[in-house]
Amino acid sequence: MGFIAWIVLGLIAGAIAKAIMPGRDPGGVIVTIIIGIIGAFIGGFLGNMITGSGVSGLNLWSIILSIVGAMILLWIYRMATRGRHTTV
Repeated sequence: MGFIAWIVLGLIAGAIAKAIMPGRDPGGVIVTIIIGIIGAFIGGFLGNMITGSGVSGLNLWSIILSIVGAMILLWIYRMATRGRHTTV
């Protein structure tokens, strides 16, 4: 997959994961892309371990794996920052 494809996949996966799991998460388009790209790596690793097929391009299986990975990343972030309260 090319660099632009990873960005597009990251944006799609990050946005859908944030929509499925609403809450106080780091925001912005760049952060959403980063969450989606890291989620693609996590989902691809898990998919490869479980089924033998990971993220392979812009197809439905890759998007599903990326969304699952991004949701796992958001869950880890929320668990790590659960007790912290920030005031502006």
